[in-house]
Amino acid sequence: MSPSLNSPLPKHPPLAEDLVATLKDHFGSRFSQGESIRMQHGRDESVHEAAPPDAVFFARSTQEVADVVRLCHRQQVPIIPYGVGSSVEGHVLAIHGGITIDLAGMNRILATHNEDLDATVEAGVTRLQLNASLKGSGLFFPIDPGADASLGGMAATRASGTNAVRYGTMRDNVLGMTVVLADGKIIKTGGRARKSSAGYDLTRLLIGSEGTLGIITELTVKLHPIPEAMSAAVCAFPDVEAAVDTVIQTIQLGVPMARIELLDALTISAVNRHSHTTLRELPTLFFEFHGSPAAVSEQAQIVQGIAGGFGGQEFAWATHNEDRSRLWQARHDAYFACLQLKPGCRALPTDVCVPISRLAECIQATNEDISLVSIPIALFGHVGDGNFHLVVLVDPTSAADMHAAEWINERLVERALAMSGTCTGEHGIGIGKTRFMVREHGAEAIAVMRAIKTALDPTNLLNPGKVLPPGTAS
Repeated sequence: MSPSLNSPLPKHPPLAEDLVATLKDHFGSRFSQGESIRMQHGRDESVHEAAPPDAVFFARSTQEVADVVRLCHRQQVPIIPYGVGSSVEGHVLAIHGGITIDLAGMNRILATHNEDLDATVEAGVTRLQLNASLKGSGLFFPIDPGADASLGGMAATRASGTNAVRYGTMRDNVLGMTVVLADGKIIKTGGRARKSSAGYDLTRLLIGSEGTLGIITELTVKLHPIPEAMSAAVCAFPDVEAAVDTVIQTIQLGVPMARIELLDALTISAVNRHSHTTLRELPTLFFEFHGSPAAVSEQAQIVQGIAGGFGGQEFAWATHNEDRSRLWQARHDAYFACLQLKPGCRALPTDVCVPISRLAECIQATNEDISLVSIPIALFGHVGDGNFHLVVLVDPTSAADMHAAEWINERLVERALAMSGTCTGEHGIGIGKTRFMVREHGAEAIAVMRAIKTALDPTNLLNPGKVLPPGTAS
C-alpha cells in the first residue's frame, strides 16, 4: 500500500556538511535551507501531508542541474525536480528528504521554428509564457492543464487538458528532450523530425515518468496553427446523463470537436460565485469548435441537433475572443471555485479515464456513490476523451471526512479499471495512486517498470517513493 493521506513520513539523515558547504560556495543564495523556502517546495495542491526537502537549489542551466545531481549521486542524496508545484498527487513531496531542484528559473525560449511548427524551450517555461511569445505568428501551443504549469512538469506528468480531444496530450506534442540522468549524465532524446524509427523511444519512456527516471531540462514541442475560426458555447441539460449521452453521440459521429467539457450543477454554482458568471445551475457542457467559418458553422449545427435530442437547452454562444477567453478562464478556475464550497477545507482531487462508450455508466454509478456521503464532491472533466475529475472537499483533521474521501476514490478507480479504463487520465500517480498500479498493469508489467527504474537509477535517488508501489525500486 502507498502511504495513506495522514500516515507518518519516513525518517532520513541530514545532509552532509561538506555537500552543503560545496553547494553554498558554488551557488550562494540559489542554494537555500531556509524553512519557508523548504516548506513552499514541500507541498503541492494535494491533501497529502507536507514533506519539505532538506534544501532547495534554484537551477539556471542544464549543466548546473547535472553538476548538482552528480554531487547528490556521490553522497546518495535524493533529488526531487520541481516546476511550479501545481501537481495534485504528491509528486513534489520530499518524503525521503533530499534536495529539491527548482527549475522555474530555467525559463528561456531557446528557438522557435515557425516553418516547421516547433519550439525548443527550457523546462521552466510555462504554457502561457510560450503562447505569449507566439503572439502574431499564427501559431499556438494547445496543451492546457488549467494551471499555468511548466512545460517540463507537464511532460513529466504526461499532462493534457481541455484541448486533448483534438490536439492530444503531452505524449503527442513533445518531439525531443534534454534530460539529466541519476548520475549526472546529460542525454538528448528524439529530435525535430516528425517521425523516426531509430531505436528505443526514450522520449516517450521519460514522458510521464514523474521525475523518477531523469530530470527534464529542455523540450522541443509541436506548435499548431491558430484556426481560422473559433467559436465556443455552453448548453445546460436536465441531468448529467443527458449531457454525457450528447458527448458520446457527438464523438461517435466523428464531429471534430476542439473541446467538450462537463461541469455538474454543484461545480456550476461554485463557478458562478467565483467567476461572477450567470450560468444556469444545471449540468452543463462547454463546447469549442475550430476550423474554417463554414466548418465551424456545420459542426455547431450538428452538435446543437444532438444536444436538443437529449433535452439540451438553448446554446449560449461566445464568438469574440474576449468572451471565449472569459468562458474558458471560468472553466479553468473551476477547481479553485470548488474550494470555496467548504471554507477552510482541503481538496482531494482525483481523476479517471474510461472508453467513451462506458462514460455515461461510469459517471452515473459515481454519482450514486456521491449521494451516499455527506462531504461536498464536485464532478467535472474533459469528457470528450472519457476523462473526468472529482474534487472531494475534506477537513484533513476529520477521520470521517478522510474515510469518505478514500472510499470514494477507491470506488471510482475500481470502477474505471473494471471498464478497461485507467486510475488517472492526466493527474499522474505521485504517491496518491501507487496502490492502484498493480491492479491496473499487473505484477509482470510492474516488474518491467522496476527493471527500467533500476537500470536508470539503481540507488533510487530520483524522486523516490513516487509512481511505483513499494518494492525493489519504489
